Amino acid sequence: MITLAHRSLLAVVALSAVVACNRETPTTPSNQAAPPSASRIPSPTDLVAWLRDYIDKPHRHHGARTSAPALLAGAGDIARCYPGSDVTQFHRPTGNNPAAQTARLLEELPDATVMAVGDNAYEFGSPLDYAGCYQPTWGRVRDRTRPATGNHEYLTPGAAGYFTYFGLRSAPPLGYYSYDLGSWHVIVINSTPQVYACWPPELTEMPPGFPVLPIPASPDTAAGRACAGDVAQQVWLAADLATHRGATCTIAYFHHPRFSSGLHGNHYQMQRMWDLMYANGVDVVVSGHDHLYERFAPQDPDGNADPSSGIRQFTVGTGGAEFYDVRERQPNSEVIINDMHGILVLALDAGRYAWSFENTDRAIVDAGSGECH
Repeated sequence: MITLAHRSLLAVVALSAVVACNRETPTTPSNQAAPPSASRIPSPTDLVAWLRDYIDKPHRHHGARTSAPALLAGAGDIARCYPGSDVTQFHRPTGNNPAAQTARLLEELPDATVMAVGDNAYEFGSPLDYAGCYQPTWGRVRDRTRPATGNHEYLTPGAAGYFTYFGLRSAPPLGYYSYDLGSWHVIVINSTPQVYACWPPELTEMPPGFPVLPIPASPDTAAGRACAGDVAQQVWLAADLATHRGATCTIAYFHHPRFSSGLHGNHYQMQRMWDLMYANGVDVVVSGHDHLYERFAPQDPDGNADPSSGIRQFTVGTGGAEFYDVRERQPNSEVIINDMHGILVLALDAGRYAWSFENTDRAIVDAGSGECH
């Protein structure tokens, strides 16, 4: 009988082939149509209308994006190929697999940079999970994916399956990095070392090698600030924010949400990260982990509404995994959707942004816009 461990070892060969075939430079279709006339494309003066039109007719815009907003799209909690709770039976994804459905949405947005916001390949983030489940689905857009890691990636020691699959673009072995997209600065945080160096909220998901520390009876903001966590990453984050202080707009994404109404709830362990981001004017945060879509109004690190300087958080754990129930509705939570898979699409323009949550039926079920600080 072939065990999961045997499968993971055997999958290294397959994964190596996948990585070898997936080069950094995307290919360009030879039959690409000529760029459409700029006069036929709606002006991004109304950014929400522009984003809706792009999602509806992406190829109408493709090739005519000199002054168009940058696009960032994706979700977390993505490819799962184990039926129910049985993690001993691996089933390759079919066209009806939810991750395959959300992957098709991304394929229809050829100009978007893709964010995979952690727990990308269930159940273990192993070479088998990435080669056999992620690659046939979101692997289709790997060449334009800037990933983040989640706690399930660390169920394979050192998140080796994740770092091997994504290579240098995942910034191994630490897994945090930043890049620029249009006029925006983008920060990718590795939240797992921060969360599990403090007080793990889900002991059943404890990655190997992390210390088990006492869990406070009622963890709160003060507890989050008291826990040092991943100090090296906090130092890097502070330095990156200082270096890019001149950026008009900044977005960060990482797996564990600071605020959540879902099953896992608030992650106070991310408090120090939020303090740094808030103090340095970060505008938008995207997370996953809870398998639902949730949008918050701008708020400060203590969870108080702050329309002028607050960070707007999206939780988008809707990439393909099973849905979670709402546990306790949090203050400033504006929208919760936990019965449909989909992706968040962001139009990042100079000094402003628009968002759309698109489900697998290609319907936009939440949309809006905001301005940078």
